[in-house]
Amino acid sequence: MDILTAILLGIIQGLTEFLPISSSGHLEIAKTILGDKSLPKESLLMTLVLHGATALSTIVVFRNDIKEILQGLFQFKQNDAFYFSAKVILSMIPAVLVGLFLEDFITQLFHQNILLVGGMLWVTAVLLYFANRAQVTEKDLNFKNALGIGIIQAIAILPGISRSGATIALGVILGIDKSKAARFSFLMVIPLIFGSMAKSILEIDSPISEINLLSLSVGFFAAFLTGILACKWMIEWVKNSKLWYFSLYCLIAGAVAMIYGVL
Repeated sequence: MDILTAILLGIIQGLTEFLPISSSGHLEIAKTILGDKSLPKESLLMTLVLHGATALSTIVVFRNDIKEILQGLFQFKQNDAFYFSAKVILSMIPAVLVGLFLEDFITQLFHQNILLVGGMLWVTAVLLYFANRAQVTEKDLNFKNALGIGIIQAIAILPGISRSGATIALGVILGIDKSKAARFSFLMVIPLIFGSMAKSILEIDSPISEINLLSLSVGFFAAFLTGILACKWMIEWVKNSKLWYFSLYCLIAGAVAMIYGVL
């Protein structure tokens, strides 16, 4: 993968990670259009590196929330931080199981298959549409809801289904306050991404000399810097704007992807 492609993919990841429009789906579409010839495993590594960069962006933006959670945990009491962390751990279980047993299948199935990615973008559009029609309430997040959000996060491993869109949408449909649903959505994925990165790095069977570390590095920094800038205003936009805007976008993007995939 050349440097320019890595930079463009990093910028796309940084911009799309925090909007409910599927960053992984857009990365697959971009790699196909840009003519990326990477092998599936190499392509997956770049995708994980870019997701790691935006996870780090999330840590920077939510550093005060994370600090508060960690301080509460180290009090070793059953306080709000303890219960929030327990819900995050519970929500991770479905995605961990899918990642352990279905990762290779998903990688091969979706590698530069933008016809299928387009179909998954339509699934995201439907989720966002129903979330937009849901009545706004201010319910708190309970363990049952956390597990449900974790299950849909596992399904959202499929490129084209927006992880943030699916988890926030289900949270809103379940009656959870949109602000709380967005906060949980962005914080719950941080340990999962870093765990997935560690697993993939351990499984790499190519010599270090054969891996384009420069492309990975510039892609990482492009995604990280773009993510910090984008996260601060995009999160507010997600919380305050109508979700049907993003639903319409995913519908159009999915149609374009499927048409391109057929041609």
